Amino acid sequence: MDFGLSKEQELLRDSVTKFLASRYDLGRSRKVAVTGAGLHPEIWRAFGRELGILGATLPEDVGGMGGGPVELMVVAEALGHALVIEPYVDTVVLGGGLLGRAGGTRATTLLEAIVAGEAVTAFAATEATSGYVLHDITTTARRDGDEWVLAGTKIVVTSAPIATHLLVTARTAGERADTDGVSLFLVDFDYDNPPAGIEVHGYRTIDDRRAADLVLTGVRLPADALLGGEGRAWSSIAQAADEATTAIAAESVGLMRKVLADTVAYSKQRQQFGRPIGSFQVLQHRMVDMFMELEQAVSAVYLAVLNLESDDERRARAVSAAKATVGRAARFIGQNAVQLHGGMGMTEELAVGHYFKRLTAIEYEFGTADHHIARYAELTKA
Repeated sequence: MDFGLSKEQELLRDSVTKFLASRYDLGRSRKVAVTGAGLHPEIWRAFGRELGILGATLPEDVGGMGGGPVELMVVAEALGHALVIEPYVDTVVLGGGLLGRAGGTRATTLLEAIVAGEAVTAFAATEATSGYVLHDITTTARRDGDEWVLAGTKIVVTSAPIATHLLVTARTAGERADTDGVSLFLVDFDYDNPPAGIEVHGYRTIDDRRAADLVLTGVRLPADALLGGEGRAWSSIAQAADEATTAIAAESVGLMRKVLADTVAYSKQRQQFGRPIGSFQVLQHRMVDMFMELEQAVSAVYLAVLNLESDDERRARAVSAAKATVGRAARFIGQNAVQLHGGMGMTEELAVGHYFKRLTAIEYEFGTADHHIARYAELTKA
């Protein structure tokens, strides 16, 4: 099987890599992440208007390029290599995927804004009692005349503090963990002036990104806030979640490539007993083990990417296999990179500590390795 990129895909990869190398400074991005808004507005607009990566995988009829899973992998890996904090996965992969499948005037208008770098979406799906099972929903939505009324709580809504729109899951029918009866709602949002009925508790995550917990109490929405059919959103949510999981797995590959390269370079410079520490065989073996973990992760991501457009069960198996493999590799490579850097590994001055924190956070996004091993086992049992 040929795993090579086409000329167009290579051009996309090279364009993103060159842009980030010349215009995305790690020191500045850390400052924005820690003390700033958590987003470079000018960089986000440039992603849309100059690079075109915000529309690379979105339909052509909303200004996108109509790319597929491979383009998604190429962009996500490049963003991971540069430790980009902008909400590509939350907005383009999750938001774009959900909006594109829902259709309708509001969805189309928002997709056009995403492509232009003028909108950011946050997916409000996780609840305190549901863990990583996104259809385990206690948030409800009921009709009241021409309006919808939402009530419930969502936790760890990443990118909510910088979002212009929320995509909120709520149950309109069925029992708590049913896949039937799940609906999706679009909510115009402003963190500093949230809509009536939404209580927002924002915070910074361990990897210096923005998130919030939301309490919804009688939130009134117009009829057209419902995206897609009432109670029929689960299929598109499941597919978008698998696409997002694959995207952060590809992002992890970019992160791990950078961490491994920095560790090898550091081992050639750091002197101990009058010799570079990279000359000691035991450390060479450790870095070879890191390389092997990385290559296994790359193969697993390829498997997921090539199956994103397969039937639901095959796609889910491949994605879970990738997430479990990447989770193990991220932990091994991140921890050993920090150890081989010694005390410098966790300082603010070196990039490796910041990359390690992002790798650690990714372990828990869209399900841990244990969660995905269990899902894989459930999907493959006779």
